[in-house]
Amino acid sequence: MLFRSLANKLLDRFEQRYDYDVNYMRHMLKTSPAAFKRLRHLSAFAAHRESVTIEASFAAKLVATVAEDCGPCTQLAAKMAEEAGMEVAQIEAVLERSLETMDPSTALGFRFAEALVFRQAELGKLREDVRTKWGDRGIIDLTVATQINRLFPMLKAGLGRGEACSRVSVGGRPITVEKFAQ
Repeated sequence: MLFRSLANKLLDRFEQRYDYDVNYMRHMLKTSPAAFKRLRHLSAFAAHRESVTIEASFAAKLVATVAEDCGPCTQLAAKMAEEAGMEVAQIEAVLERSLETMDPSTALGFRFAEALVFRQAELGKLREDVRTKWGDRGIIDLTVATQINRLFPMLKAGLGRGEACSRVSVGGRPITVEKFAQ
């Protein structure tokens, strides 16, 4: 009972901080506390970053989220990117798929994640580019950022809680999110 009470307080704070509907997490907490406890570990894992820049990491997270979401989770990822210090212009560039306006770090994170999500042929070359820039830890950073951040919108949709699409804004300005090409 104490765990559930504490978890609900943490969910309340998260919901208020990010203006994000956490009902799918509340459903998990109520229905399967064991699953909820494991989800907390994945949330911590999603924050893993050792060697890539904040921009590369959040570019990968945004690519992953957009691939699985129609708004609320993308908005959450954009808010978290901005809170972590990623420039609004770089967040917008990722969401708008504007490679020409991305800085090199953002572009490499974006391109790697997109190649990984859609199993594009250039993944091997991009993996080597990441290795050259950030080493093997960089490959791990971007792979984790991409894959773990796909899980949350998929989980939300699988639980029947991901049906509400919404407009995304960055820096107080609405953005047209470009879905990624497969």
